[in-house]
Amino acid sequence: MKDKWGKIAVTVLRMAIGWHFLYEGFVKLAAGEWSSYSYLVNATGPFPGFYHWLASAPALVNVVDFLNVWGLILAGLALFLGILTSVAIVGGILLLLLYYFAYPPFGSGLISNVSGQFYIIDRNFLEALTLLLLLTLREKGYGLYALPFLRKRSIGEGGASLPGRGTSLAPGDAGADPSRREMVKNLVSLPLLGVMGWGASAMTRKFGVDTLSGATIQLKHSDLRKLEGELPAGKIGNHTISRLVMGGNLIGGWAHSRDLLYVPSLFRAYNTEKKVFETLILAEKAGINTINIGYASNTLLAKYKKLTGSSLKVISQVAPNMEKGDFFEQINGAIDAGADILQVQGNWCDWLVRDGRPEVIAGMLERIRNQGYTAGLGAHTVDSLIACEKLGILPDYYMQTMHHDNYWSAHPRENRVPFEVDGKKNPEHDRFHDNCFCLFPDRTVEFVNRVKIPVMGFKVLAAGAIAPEDGFRWAFENGADFICVGMFDFQVVDDVNTVVAILNNIPARKREWYA
Repeated sequence: MKDKWGKIAVTVLRMAIGWHFLYEGFVKLAAGEWSSYSYLVNATGPFPGFYHWLASAPALVNVVDFLNVWGLILAGLALFLGILTSVAIVGGILLLLLYYFAYPPFGSGLISNVSGQFYIIDRNFLEALTLLLLLTLREKGYGLYALPFLRKRSIGEGGASLPGRGTSLAPGDAGADPSRREMVKNLVSLPLLGVMGWGASAMTRKFGVDTLSGATIQLKHSDLRKLEGELPAGKIGNHTISRLVMGGNLIGGWAHSRDLLYVPSLFRAYNTEKKVFETLILAEKAGINTINIGYASNTLLAKYKKLTGSSLKVISQVAPNMEKGDFFEQINGAIDAGADILQVQGNWCDWLVRDGRPEVIAGMLERIRNQGYTAGLGAHTVDSLIACEKLGILPDYYMQTMHHDNYWSAHPRENRVPFEVDGKKNPEHDRFHDNCFCLFPDRTVEFVNRVKIPVMGFKVLAAGAIAPEDGFRWAFENGADFICVGMFDFQVVDDVNTVVAILNNIPARKREWYA
Protein backbone atom coordinates (compact mmCIF):
# COMPACT_ATOMS: atom_id res chain seq x y z
CA MET A 1 0.00 0.00 0.00
CA LYS A 2 2.87 2.33 0.89
CA ASP A 3 4.47 1.79 -2.53
CA LYS A 4 1.14 2.45 -4.23
CA TRP A 5 0.68 5.85 -2.57
CA GLY A 6 4.30 6.70 -3.26
CA LYS A 7 3.75 5.94 -6.91
CA ILE A 8 0.61 8.09 -6.98
CA ALA A 9 2.47 10.96 -5.29
CA VAL A 10 5.31 10.84 -7.81
CA THR A 11 2.77 10.75 -10.66
CA VAL A 12 0.87 13.78 -9.39
CA LEU A 13 4.08 15.75 -8.76
CA ARG A 14 5.47 14.92 -12.20
CA MET A 15 2.21 15.77 -13.96
CA ALA A 16 1.81 19.04 -12.04
CA ILE A 17 5.21 20.29 -13.14
CA GLY A 18 4.54 19.00 -16.63
CA TRP A 19 1.27 20.94 -16.81
CA HIS A 20 3.03 24.11 -15.65
CA PHE A 21 5.60 23.76 -18.45
CA LEU A 22 2.97 22.89 -21.02
CA TYR A 23 0.70 25.79 -20.06
CA GLU A 24 3.55 28.31 -20.11
CA GLY A 25 4.46 27.18 -23.60
CA PHE A 26 0.84 27.18 -24.72
CA VAL A 27 0.12 30.78 -23.66
CA LYS A 28 3.24 31.99 -25.44
CA LEU A 29 2.23 30.17 -28.61
CA ALA A 30 -1.36 31.43 -28.32
CA ALA A 31 -0.13 35.02 -27.93
CA GLY A 32 0.97 34.93 -31.56
CA GLU A 33 3.56 37.71 -31.48
CA TRP A 34 5.08 36.86 -28.11
CA SER A 35 8.79 37.65 -27.88
CA SER A 36 11.45 37.03 -25.27
CA TYR A 37 13.23 40.26 -26.21
CA SER A 38 12.11 42.39 -23.24
CA TYR A 39 12.78 39.53 -20.85
CA LEU A 40 16.32 39.13 -22.21
CA VAL A 41 17.33 42.75 -22.68
CA ASN A 42 16.27 43.73 -19.15
CA ALA A 43 17.99 40.79 -17.42
CA THR A 44 19.83 41.98 -14.32
CA GLY A 45 21.34 38.80 -12.86
CA PRO A 46 25.02 37.85 -12.53
CA PHE A 47 25.33 37.11 -16.25
CA PRO A 48 23.44 39.96 -17.95
CA GLY A 49 25.88 40.02 -20.87
CA PHE A 50 24.78 36.56 -21.98
CA TYR A 51 21.08 37.45 -22.00
CA HIS A 52 21.73 40.81 -23.64
CA TRP A 53 23.74 39.04 -26.34
CA LEU A 54 20.78 36.74 -27.01
CA ALA A 55 18.67 39.89 -27.48
CA SER A 56 21.25 41.63 -29.68
CA ALA A 57 19.95 40.40 -33.05
CA PRO A 58 16.45 39.55 -34.34
CA ALA A 59 17.68 36.17 -35.63
CA LEU A 60 18.93 35.19 -32.16
CA VAL A 61 15.69 36.34 -30.55
CA ASN A 62 13.69 34.24 -33.03
CA VAL A 63 15.76 31.18 -32.16
CA VAL A 64 15.33 31.80 -28.44
CA ASP A 65 11.58 32.27 -28.89
CA PHE A 66 11.26 29.02 -30.84
CA LEU A 67 13.35 26.98 -28.39
CA ASN A 68 11.60 28.52 -25.41
CA VAL A 69 8.04 27.92 -26.62
CA TRP A 70 8.56 24.45 -27.99
CA GLY A 71 10.98 23.41 -25.25
CA LEU A 72 8.29 24.19 -22.69
CA ILE A 73 5.56 22.45 -24.69
CA LEU A 74 7.53 19.27 -25.41
CA ALA A 75 9.02 19.01 -21.93
CA GLY A 76 5.58 19.61 -20.46
CA LEU A 77 3.94 16.95 -22.62
CA ALA A 78 6.65 14.42 -21.80
CA LEU A 79 6.38 15.01 -18.07
CA PHE A 80 2.59 15.06 -18.06
CA LEU A 81 2.23 11.90 -20.12
CA GLY A 82 5.19 10.09 -18.60
CA ILE A 83 7.33 9.43 -21.66
CA LEU A 84 11.01 10.23 -22.16
CA THR A 85 10.83 11.65 -18.66
CA SER A 86 14.59 11.73 -18.03
CA VAL A 87 15.19 13.80 -21.17
CA ALA A 88 12.29 16.10 -20.28
CA ILE A 89 13.55 16.54 -16.72
CA VAL A 90 17.06 17.51 -17.84
CA GLY A 91 15.63 19.93 -20.41
CA GLY A 92 13.26 21.37 -17.83
CA ILE A 93 16.05 21.95 -15.33
CA LEU A 94 18.10 23.79 -17.95
CA LEU A 95 15.15 26.07 -18.81
CA LEU A 96 14.46 26.80 -15.15
CA LEU A 97 18.11 27.67 -14.51
CA LEU A 98 18.05 30.09 -17.44
CA TYR A 99 14.94 31.74 -15.94
CA TYR A 100 16.49 31.76 -12.49
CA PHE A 101 19.71 33.52 -13.44
CA ALA A 102 17.98 36.09 -15.66
CA TYR A 103 16.17 37.56 -12.63
CA PRO A 104 17.65 35.84 -9.56
CA PRO A 105 16.28 36.59 -6.10
CA PHE A 106 19.55 38.15 -4.96
CA GLY A 107 21.61 41.20 -5.90
CA SER A 108 20.07 43.47 -8.53
CA GLY A 109 17.87 40.62 -9.75
CA LEU A 110 15.92 40.79 -6.49
CA ILE A 111 14.40 44.05 -7.73
CA SER A 112 12.86 42.52 -10.82
CA ASN A 113 12.23 38.96 -9.70
CA VAL A 114 8.83 38.07 -11.12
CA SER A 115 8.15 35.11 -8.82
CA GLY A 116 7.97 37.12 -5.62
CA GLN A 117 10.28 38.86 -3.21
CA PHE A 118 12.26 35.94 -1.86
CA TYR A 119 15.99 35.73 -1.16
CA ILE A 120 18.03 33.03 -2.96
CA ILE A 121 15.02 30.70 -3.15
CA ASP A 122 12.22 31.29 -5.64
CA ARG A 123 9.72 29.21 -7.63
CA ASN A 124 12.17 28.43 -10.42
CA PHE A 125 14.75 27.25 -7.90
CA LEU A 126 12.27 25.03 -6.05
CA GLU A 127 10.87 23.56 -9.28
CA ALA A 128 14.37 22.76 -10.55
CA LEU A 129 15.17 21.01 -7.26
CA THR A 130 11.94 19.01 -7.53
CA LEU A 131 12.82 17.90 -11.05
CA LEU A 132 16.29 16.90 -9.85
CA LEU A 133 14.65 14.79 -7.15
CA LEU A 134 12.38 13.11 -9.72
CA LEU A 135 15.44 12.36 -11.86
CA THR A 136 17.15 10.51 -9.00
CA LEU A 137 14.08 8.53 -7.87
CA ARG A 138 13.79 4.95 -9.03
CA GLU A 139 10.01 5.26 -9.00
CA LYS A 140 8.67 7.20 -12.01
CA GLY A 141 4.96 6.90 -11.29
CA TYR A 142 2.22 6.03 -13.79
CA GLY A 143 2.78 6.98 -17.41
CA LEU A 144 2.89 5.92 -21.04
CA TYR A 145 6.46 4.66 -20.60
CA ALA A 146 4.97 1.52 -19.01
CA LEU A 147 2.86 0.51 -22.02
CA PRO A 148 4.14 -2.70 -23.65
CA PHE A 149 4.91 -1.15 -27.03
CA LEU A 150 6.88 1.72 -25.44
CA ARG A 151 8.56 -0.07 -22.62
CA LYS A 152 12.18 -1.16 -22.82
CA ARG A 153 12.84 -4.18 -20.62
CA SER A 154 16.28 -3.22 -19.43
CA ILE A 155 16.63 -4.95 -16.11
CA GLY A 156 19.55 -4.28 -13.81
CA GLU A 157 21.07 -6.55 -11.24
CA GLY A 158 18.62 -8.17 -8.88
CA GLY A 159 15.75 -7.53 -11.28
CA ALA A 160 15.56 -3.76 -10.62
CA SER A 161 14.86 -1.47 -13.51
CA LEU A 162 17.53 0.95 -14.63
CA PRO A 163 17.06 4.60 -13.60
CA GLY A 164 14.42 6.35 -15.64
CA ARG A 165 12.94 3.07 -16.99
CA GLY A 166 9.78 2.82 -14.98
CA THR A 167 8.33 0.21 -12.64
CA SER A 168 10.66 -2.40 -11.16
CA LEU A 169 10.10 -6.04 -12.13
CA ALA A 170 10.82 -9.06 -10.07
CA PRO A 171 13.58 -11.41 -11.23
CA GLY A 172 12.34 -13.71 -13.95
CA ASP A 173 9.45 -11.35 -14.90
CA ALA A 174 11.28 -9.44 -17.59
CA GLY A 175 8.88 -10.64 -20.21
CA ALA A 176 5.73 -10.06 -18.24
CA ASP A 177 3.21 -7.50 -19.44
CA PRO A 178 1.41 -5.21 -17.00
CA SER A 179 -2.13 -6.18 -16.08
CA ARG A 180 -5.08 -4.55 -17.80
CA ARG A 181 -5.74 -2.57 -14.62
CA GLU A 182 -2.17 -1.28 -14.58
CA MET A 183 -2.45 -0.35 -18.25
CA VAL A 184 -5.56 1.73 -17.50
CA LYS A 185 -3.74 3.48 -14.67
CA ASN A 186 -0.82 4.29 -16.93
CA LEU A 187 -3.25 5.78 -19.49
CA VAL A 188 -4.91 8.10 -16.95
CA SER A 189 -2.88 11.09 -18.10
CA LEU A 190 -4.48 11.07 -21.57
CA PRO A 191 -8.09 11.91 -20.62
CA LEU A 192 -6.82 14.24 -17.88
CA LEU A 193 -4.71 16.11 -20.45
CA GLY A 194 -7.77 16.40 -22.67
CA VAL A 195 -9.90 17.88 -19.88
CA MET A 196 -7.25 20.34 -18.72
CA GLY A 197 -6.35 21.28 -22.28
CA TRP A 198 -9.99 21.93 -23.14
CA GLY A 199 -10.34 24.12 -20.01
CA ALA A 200 -7.24 26.16 -20.86
CA SER A 201 -8.40 26.63 -24.46
CA ALA A 202 -11.88 27.67 -23.34
CA MET A 203 -10.43 30.20 -20.92
CA THR A 204 -8.18 31.60 -23.67
CA ARG A 205 -11.13 31.94 -26.06
CA LYS A 206 -13.19 33.72 -23.39
CA PHE A 207 -10.60 36.00 -21.79
CA GLY A 208 -7.73 36.12 -24.29
CA VAL A 209 -4.13 35.20 -23.59
CA ASP A 210 -3.31 34.63 -19.93
CA THR A 211 -0.92 37.51 -19.23
CA LEU A 212 -0.60 36.42 -15.60
CA SER A 213 1.31 33.31 -16.58
CA GLY A 214 4.47 33.35 -14.49
CA ALA A 215 7.13 32.79 -17.11
CA THR A 216 5.20 34.98 -19.52
CA ILE A 217 5.27 37.99 -17.22
CA GLN A 218 7.79 40.54 -18.41
CA LEU A 219 8.79 43.80 -16.82
CA LYS A 220 6.50 46.56 -18.03
CA HIS A 221 9.43 48.35 -19.62
CA SER A 222 9.13 50.34 -22.79
CA ASP A 223 10.92 48.60 -25.62
CA LEU A 224 14.54 49.75 -25.69
CA ARG A 225 14.66 48.74 -29.35
CA LYS A 226 12.63 51.88 -30.03
CA LEU A 227 15.48 54.16 -28.97
CA GLU A 228 16.29 56.41 -31.91
CA GLY A 229 19.71 57.66 -30.96
CA GLU A 230 22.16 58.31 -28.16
CA LEU A 231 21.16 60.86 -25.55
CA PRO A 232 23.58 63.84 -25.67
CA ALA A 233 25.43 64.92 -22.53
CA GLY A 234 27.05 68.07 -21.15
CA LYS A 235 29.23 68.97 -18.17
CA ILE A 236 28.59 70.64 -14.85
CA GLY A 237 31.88 71.03 -13.03
CA ASN A 238 33.71 67.75 -13.45
CA HIS A 239 30.51 65.78 -13.99
CA THR A 240 29.30 64.59 -17.38
CA ILE A 241 25.51 64.66 -17.25
CA SER A 242 22.88 63.55 -19.74
CA ARG A 243 20.88 66.47 -21.20
CA LEU A 244 17.75 64.75 -19.89
CA VAL A 245 17.85 64.30 -16.10
CA MET A 246 15.41 62.13 -14.16
CA GLY A 247 13.19 64.16 -11.82
CA GLY A 248 12.91 63.27 -8.15
CA ASN A 249 9.12 63.40 -7.93
CA LEU A 250 9.19 59.81 -9.17
CA ILE A 251 10.51 58.82 -5.76
CA GLY A 252 9.14 61.54 -3.52
CA GLY A 253 5.54 61.15 -4.67
CA TRP A 254 4.86 64.85 -5.31
CA ALA A 255 2.28 64.85 -8.06
CA HIS A 256 1.48 68.60 -8.38
CA SER A 257 -2.02 67.58 -9.44
CA ARG A 258 -3.80 70.90 -8.91
CA ASP A 259 -7.23 70.08 -7.43
CA LEU A 260 -7.26 66.34 -8.21
CA LEU A 261 -6.97 65.11 -4.65
CA TYR A 262 -6.69 61.39 -5.42
CA VAL A 263 -3.68 61.66 -7.76
CA PRO A 264 -0.88 61.76 -5.14
CA SER A 265 -2.17 58.53 -3.58
CA LEU A 266 -2.50 56.91 -7.00
CA PHE A 267 1.00 58.11 -7.89
CA ARG A 268 2.54 56.56 -4.77
CA ALA A 269 0.56 53.34 -5.17
CA TYR A 270 2.01 52.86 -8.67
CA ASN A 271 5.56 53.88 -7.82
CA THR A 272 6.39 51.27 -5.23
CA GLU A 273 10.05 50.85 -4.33
CA LYS A 274 10.31 47.96 -6.77
CA LYS A 275 8.73 49.99 -9.56
CA VAL A 276 11.01 52.96 -8.82
CA PHE A 277 14.07 50.71 -9.05
CA GLU A 278 12.83 49.15 -12.29
CA THR A 279 12.28 52.63 -13.73
CA LEU A 280 15.77 53.76 -12.76
CA ILE A 281 17.31 50.66 -14.34
CA LEU A 282 15.40 51.36 -17.54
CA ALA A 283 16.37 55.04 -17.49
CA GLU A 284 20.05 54.18 -17.19
CA LYS A 285 19.83 51.73 -20.07
CA ALA A 286 18.17 54.44 -22.16
CA GLY A 287 21.08 56.81 -21.51
CA ILE A 288 19.89 58.91 -18.54
CA ASN A 289 22.79 59.01 -16.11
CA THR A 290 21.62 61.55 -13.51
CA ILE A 291 18.69 62.04 -11.13
CA ASN A 292 17.74 65.14 -9.13
CA ILE A 293 16.11 64.23 -5.81
CA GLY A 294 14.71 65.76 -2.66
CA TYR A 295 16.84 65.28 0.44
CA ALA A 296 14.49 62.66 1.91
CA SER A 297 15.16 60.31 -1.02
CA ASN A 298 18.91 59.99 -0.42
CA THR A 299 18.54 56.80 1.61
CA LEU A 300 16.52 55.11 -1.12
CA LEU A 301 19.01 56.13 -3.83
CA ALA A 302 21.89 54.86 -1.71
CA LYS A 303 20.07 51.53 -1.40
CA TYR A 304 19.44 51.39 -5.15
CA LYS A 305 23.08 52.08 -6.01
CA LYS A 306 24.39 49.56 -3.48
CA LEU A 307 21.98 46.88 -4.61
CA THR A 308 22.51 47.32 -8.34
CA GLY A 309 26.06 48.62 -8.54
CA SER A 310 24.65 51.59 -10.44
CA SER A 311 26.81 54.58 -11.38
CA LEU A 312 23.78 56.88 -11.57
CA LYS A 313 24.78 60.42 -10.55
CA VAL A 314 22.68 61.83 -7.73
CA ILE A 315 21.95 65.55 -7.39
CA SER A 316 20.62 66.04 -3.89
CA GLN A 317 18.59 69.10 -2.98
CA VAL A 318 19.43 70.44 0.46
CA ALA A 319 17.69 72.90 2.79
CA PRO A 320 18.69 74.72 5.97
CA ASN A 321 17.31 73.73 9.35
CA MET A 322 16.09 77.15 10.39
CA GLU A 323 14.61 75.95 13.70
CA LYS A 324 17.96 74.63 14.91
CA GLY A 325 19.96 77.30 13.16
CA ASP A 326 21.92 74.52 11.47
CA PHE A 327 22.31 75.46 7.82
CA PHE A 328 24.61 72.56 6.97
CA GLU A 329 22.78 69.56 8.47
CA GLN A 330 21.38 68.33 5.15
CA ILE A 331 24.59 69.15 3.28
CA ASN A 332 26.49 66.80 5.59
CA GLY A 333 23.74 64.19 5.41
CA ALA A 334 23.62 64.20 1.61
CA ILE A 335 27.40 63.82 1.43
CA ASP A 336 27.28 60.91 3.88
CA ALA A 337 24.55 59.29 1.75
CA GLY A 338 26.79 59.40 -1.33
CA ALA A 339 25.30 62.27 -3.33
CA ASP A 340 27.46 63.51 -6.21
CA ILE A 341 26.21 67.12 -6.55
CA LEU A 342 24.43 69.31 -4.00
CA GLN A 343 21.87 71.97 -4.80
CA VAL A 344 20.12 74.49 -2.56
CA GLN A 345 16.44 73.55 -2.83
CA GLY A 346 14.35 75.84 -5.05
CA ASN A 347 11.55 76.72 -2.67
CA TRP A 348 14.04 77.48 0.09
CA CYS A 349 15.97 79.81 -2.21
CA ASP A 350 12.66 81.61 -2.89
CA TRP A 351 11.74 81.85 0.78
CA LEU A 352 15.17 82.98 1.96
CA VAL A 353 15.27 85.76 -0.65
CA ARG A 354 11.68 86.72 0.13
CA ASP A 355 12.42 86.86 3.87
CA GLY A 356 15.66 88.82 3.49
CA ARG A 357 18.04 85.99 4.41
CA PRO A 358 20.27 85.61 1.32
CA GLU A 359 23.35 85.16 3.50
CA VAL A 360 22.07 81.69 4.36
CA ILE A 361 22.15 80.78 0.65
CA ALA A 362 25.68 82.19 0.33
CA GLY A 363 26.84 80.22 3.35
CA MET A 364 25.36 76.97 2.06
CA LEU A 365 26.96 77.34 -1.37
CA GLU A 366 30.31 78.08 0.28
CA ARG A 367 29.98 75.04 2.52
CA ILE A 368 29.18 72.76 -0.42
CA ARG A 369 32.22 74.00 -2.37
CA ASN A 370 34.51 73.74 0.67
CA GLN A 371 33.57 70.07 0.86
CA GLY A 372 34.74 69.64 -2.75
CA TYR A 373 31.29 69.38 -4.32
CA THR A 374 29.61 71.15 -7.22
CA ALA A 375 27.07 73.63 -5.86
CA GLY A 376 23.73 74.33 -7.54
CA LEU A 377 21.03 76.88 -6.80
CA GLY A 378 17.38 76.22 -7.59
CA ALA A 379 14.39 78.54 -7.76
CA HIS A 380 10.77 78.64 -8.85
CA THR A 381 10.60 82.42 -9.05
CA VAL A 382 13.31 83.91 -11.25
CA ASP A 383 13.32 86.99 -8.97
CA SER A 384 15.22 84.87 -6.43
CA LEU A 385 18.09 84.16 -8.82
CA ILE A 386 18.18 87.77 -10.03
CA ALA A 387 18.44 88.98 -6.43
CA CYS A 388 21.22 86.52 -5.62
CA GLU A 389 23.11 87.51 -8.76
CA LYS A 390 23.00 91.19 -7.76
CA LEU A 391 24.48 90.27 -4.37
CA GLY A 392 27.28 88.28 -6.01
CA ILE A 393 25.86 84.92 -4.86
CA LEU A 394 26.69 82.74 -7.85
CA PRO A 395 26.40 78.93 -7.98
CA ASP A 396 28.12 76.47 -10.33
CA TYR A 397 24.79 76.04 -12.11
CA TYR A 398 21.20 77.25 -11.86
CA MET A 399 18.10 75.09 -11.70
CA GLN A 400 15.10 77.18 -12.73
CA THR A 401 11.49 76.39 -13.57
CA MET A 402 11.15 76.84 -17.34
CA HIS A 403 7.84 76.47 -19.16
CA HIS A 404 5.56 78.70 -21.21
CA ASP A 405 2.09 79.57 -19.93
CA ASN A 406 0.04 78.76 -23.01
CA TYR A 407 -2.02 76.02 -21.40
CA TRP A 408 -5.54 75.92 -20.02
CA SER A 409 -4.93 75.71 -16.27
CA ALA A 410 -2.38 78.57 -16.03
CA HIS A 411 -3.89 81.46 -14.07
CA PRO A 412 -3.80 84.96 -15.62
CA ARG A 413 -0.43 86.75 -15.59
CA GLU A 414 -1.89 89.81 -13.88
CA ASN A 415 -2.83 87.62 -10.91
CA ARG A 416 0.61 86.07 -10.45
CA VAL A 417 2.69 87.01 -7.43
CA PRO A 418 6.43 86.36 -6.99
CA PHE A 419 7.28 83.56 -4.55
CA GLU A 420 3.75 82.10 -4.58
CA VAL A 421 4.90 78.74 -5.99
CA ASP A 422 4.90 76.06 -3.25
CA GLY A 423 2.90 78.45 -1.13
CA LYS A 424 -0.74 78.41 -0.09
CA LYS A 425 -3.19 77.11 -2.66
CA ASN A 426 -5.76 79.77 -3.39
CA PRO A 427 -9.39 78.57 -3.68
CA GLU A 428 -10.10 81.12 -6.44
CA HIS A 429 -9.96 79.67 -9.95
CA ASP A 430 -7.82 82.49 -11.39
CA ARG A 431 -5.20 82.41 -8.63
CA PHE A 432 -2.29 80.08 -7.91
CA HIS A 433 -3.38 76.55 -7.07
CA ASP A 434 -0.41 74.27 -7.72
CA ASN A 435 -0.90 74.98 -11.41
CA CYS A 436 1.89 77.26 -12.66
CA PHE A 437 5.56 77.00 -11.78
CA CYS A 438 7.33 79.41 -14.13
CA LEU A 439 5.33 82.49 -13.22
CA PHE A 440 7.03 84.93 -15.58
CA PRO A 441 8.32 83.06 -18.67
CA ASP A 442 9.59 86.19 -20.46
CA ARG A 443 11.70 87.29 -17.49
CA THR A 444 12.96 83.75 -17.04
CA VAL A 445 14.06 83.52 -20.68
CA GLU A 446 15.77 86.92 -20.49
CA PHE A 447 17.70 85.87 -17.36
CA VAL A 448 18.70 82.45 -18.70
CA ASN A 449 19.96 83.87 -21.99
CA ARG A 450 22.30 86.35 -20.36
CA VAL A 451 23.86 84.20 -17.63
CA LYS A 452 27.05 82.37 -18.51
CA ILE A 453 26.85 79.31 -16.31
CA PRO A 454 24.91 76.08 -16.96
CA VAL A 455 21.13 76.15 -16.52
CA MET A 456 18.96 73.12 -15.78
CA GLY A 457 15.29 73.72 -16.54
CA PHE A 458 12.69 71.90 -14.48
CA LYS A 459 8.91 71.72 -14.39
CA VAL A 460 9.27 72.08 -18.17
CA LEU A 461 5.91 70.34 -18.67
CA ALA A 462 4.14 72.36 -15.96
CA ALA A 463 3.54 69.11 -14.07
CA GLY A 464 1.91 67.38 -17.04
CA ALA A 465 -0.06 70.28 -18.51
CA ILE A 466 2.24 70.60 -21.56
CA ALA A 467 3.08 67.85 -24.05
CA PRO A 468 6.73 66.66 -23.99
CA GLU A 469 7.53 67.70 -27.58
CA ASP A 470 6.26 71.20 -26.83
CA GLY A 471 7.72 71.62 -23.35
CA PHE A 472 11.12 70.09 -24.07
CA ARG A 473 11.62 72.15 -27.21
CA TRP A 474 10.56 75.40 -25.51
CA ALA A 475 13.06 74.88 -22.69
CA PHE A 476 15.99 73.98 -24.94
CA GLU A 477 15.23 76.70 -27.49
CA ASN A 478 15.09 79.28 -24.71
CA GLY A 479 18.47 78.43 -23.24
CA ALA A 480 18.28 75.39 -20.96
CA ASP A 481 21.44 73.28 -21.07
CA PHE A 482 19.67 70.40 -19.33
CA ILE A 483 16.07 69.58 -18.49
CA CYS A 484 14.91 67.69 -15.41
CA VAL A 485 11.73 65.67 -15.97
CA GLY A 486 9.72 63.33 -13.78
CA MET A 487 8.94 60.13 -15.69
CA PHE A 488 6.99 56.95 -15.26
CA ASP A 489 8.63 53.81 -16.63
CA PHE A 490 6.39 53.74 -19.70
CA GLN A 491 7.45 57.30 -20.60
CA VAL A 492 11.23 56.92 -20.43
CA VAL A 493 12.02 55.73 -23.95
CA ASP A 494 9.62 58.19 -25.57
CA ASP A 495 11.07 61.08 -23.55
CA VAL A 496 14.63 60.14 -24.51
CA ASN A 497 13.65 59.93 -28.18
CA THR A 498 11.95 63.32 -27.98
CA VAL A 499 15.05 64.96 -26.52
CA VAL A 500 17.33 63.31 -29.09
CA ALA A 501 15.11 64.51 -31.96
CA ILE A 502 14.92 68.07 -30.62
CA LEU A 503 18.64 68.41 -30.00
CA ASN A 504 19.38 67.13 -33.49
CA ASN A 505 17.33 70.02 -34.92
CA ILE A 506 17.12 73.15 -32.80
CA PRO A 507 17.79 76.17 -35.06
CA ALA A 508 15.79 78.56 -32.86
CA ARG A 509 18.22 78.33 -29.95
CA LYS A 510 20.33 81.49 -29.63
CA ARG A 511 22.13 80.93 -26.34
CA GLU A 512 25.54 79.31 -26.32
CA TRP A 513 25.74 75.92 -24.66
CA TYR A 514 27.38 76.47 -21.29
CA ALA A 515 27.62 72.81 -20.42
